[in-house]
Amino acid sequence: MSDCLRWRVGDVTIKRVEESITPVPAAYLLPDVTIEQIDAQRPWIDPFFTDDGSMLLSVHSFVVEAGGSTIVVDTCAGMHDGRPLAGDPTFLDRLGAELEGGVDAVDVVICTHLHFDHIGWNTVQADDGTWVPAFPNARYLVTAAELDGFAERDEGGIGGASLTPLSDADVLTEVDLDHRITPEVRLMATTGHTPGHVSVVIESGASSAMITGDATHSPIQFAHPELAARRVDHDSDASTATRRKLIDRFIDTNTLVLGTHFAPPTAGTLRTSDRGIARLAPDG
Repeated sequence: MSDCLRWRVGDVTIKRVEESITPVPAAYLLPDVTIEQIDAQRPWIDPFFTDDGSMLLSVHSFVVEAGGSTIVVDTCAGMHDGRPLAGDPTFLDRLGAELEGGVDAVDVVICTHLHFDHIGWNTVQADDGTWVPAFPNARYLVTAAELDGFAERDEGGIGGASLTPLSDADVLTEVDLDHRITPEVRLMATTGHTPGHVSVVIESGASSAMITGDATHSPIQFAHPELAARRVDHDSDASTATRRKLIDRFIDTNTLVLGTHFAPPTAGTLRTSDRGIARLAPDG
């Protein structure tokens, strides 16, 4: 398990708290990727892939401390039977250890979208077997576009344990795709992977950062934005268009890009390579 990674963006602190890293065949998530495409990006791509071309799929939360508010972006897989990826029972304790006041200090939880590996620790199981909010003093933010029709898309039935208890506790808040949480932190529409998917933009002073959510699953998609997660995308054409827009917006700027599924070093800036395509350059 990696140590917690930290970044400073102006007056804002960002921490990465890892639940798991799993090598998975790259084609499992990106069916059209080839080993030749991966190898052509070495060595910059090496931290994110194994030698045989497997993707190192990281599941982690980002904790953003901005202007007196503590924000958790996505809550990983959690401890739920029957979900495709097992969680780590120590995760919530480790996340709480990074915060003065523990999980009670969290003011806001942002759900970039409603897939199981992003909302699993929204809730914990109480002694009576019911699911209750894991962050008892937090508002949980989900875009209205993501919630609209979710019950029909919820083939795995994850809403019953990870979403409905939030509504029952009156802590679930529907927000717009461009909702601002604090003066430094706002949402940005990056739809395609899901209907109401958002990324998170942090701006403080002259510094900025962007947390991807699942607008991209791997840095190889910066070099090849056409590589879509077709098995899990709601609309792969839209997700590809979103990646192209992100590249156009952030290439060769100083905005720190933090990947929600990127293994360490997890973050960097987008730079034009000597072949004219995007690569993720390590931070600093």
